Amino acid sequence: MSQSASLTTPPETVPGAPPRKPAARRRTGSRLHRVEQRWALAFVAAPVIGFLVFTVYPIGFSVYASLTSWNGLGPMTFIGLDNFVNMWGDEYFRTSLYNTFFYMIGIPIGLALALGLALALNRKIPGRTALRTIYYIPVISSLAAIAILWQWAYNGDFGLVNQVLGMVGIDGPNWLMNTSTVKPAIIILAIWKGLGYSMLLYLAAIQSVPASLLEAAALDGANAWQRFRSITLPMVAPVTFFLVVTNIIAGSQIFTEINIMTPTGGPEYASASIVFYIWQKAFKYQQMGYGTAMALVLGMLVFVITLIQFRLNRRNSFSID
Repeated sequence: MSQSASLTTPPETVPGAPPRKPAARRRTGSRLHRVEQRWALAFVAAPVIGFLVFTVYPIGFSVYASLTSWNGLGPMTFIGLDNFVNMWGDEYFRTSLYNTFFYMIGIPIGLALALGLALALNRKIPGRTALRTIYYIPVISSLAAIAILWQWAYNGDFGLVNQVLGMVGIDGPNWLMNTSTVKPAIIILAIWKGLGYSMLLYLAAIQSVPASLLEAAALDGANAWQRFRSITLPMVAPVTFFLVVTNIIAGSQIFTEINIMTPTGGPEYASASIVFYIWQKAFKYQQMGYGTAMALVLGMLVFVITLIQFRLNRRNSFSID
């Protein structure tokens, strides 16, 4: 019995037997596993450190700076929530915030025009490739150069816009010096600048609509409007959602056009955006703490609006009828 027990019992459990040493292959595998873990952590650490250094730290520093009185160079003086309290009593802040949201009226107008152009350029018409290129040129052009060009076009004395209006008997205003026309003038510029980009995305989405769906709907007696409403429009809905979100984010940061075309913020501050006012306060008047507080408020507004857009898109997702 003792001999059979010794044969079936592992050596490390036999009384008096020396402890069994792990195999060399297991030691090598464990060491290789530890090396792989260290390399994996090294690769993961790079984006994590970048996120901490370039995102978390700037946000944390901005939150603290918004609670101070600081000129951007000297020492910070902690003042609590005074910047946020003063902000809501600042008439220029309210005006610039209103102007920023007013500029976003151009977003649905621009998307509607871009969709119409995409539908037109999707047809087999002569020169459609050249037309697509012409419409896309403003997208890749310098925004500063375009702003200067439109500033000349809007001139009340010799501007091209008023010359064209004069041909049909309309006496055009001085667009950038009139409180009632300065914001529409900048909206027209913004629509013209981004029209080619939205058109290109819509064109790609329209061309990806299965032709079999359109042909089946036509055989069932659906007219062009019914095919567009029930098939094309739902199929391009993801592109519309993307463009709405990105245009809202970009529209909330509008600055270059205003700084070039109306360097003082327009007549009675009628064209100043919130970013223009932040720039004035932070860099022109060296009220960096106050400017940082306004930037945080703007960031929270954009975040909330974007979150609402995502919720609405999830709830009201289109489906093909």
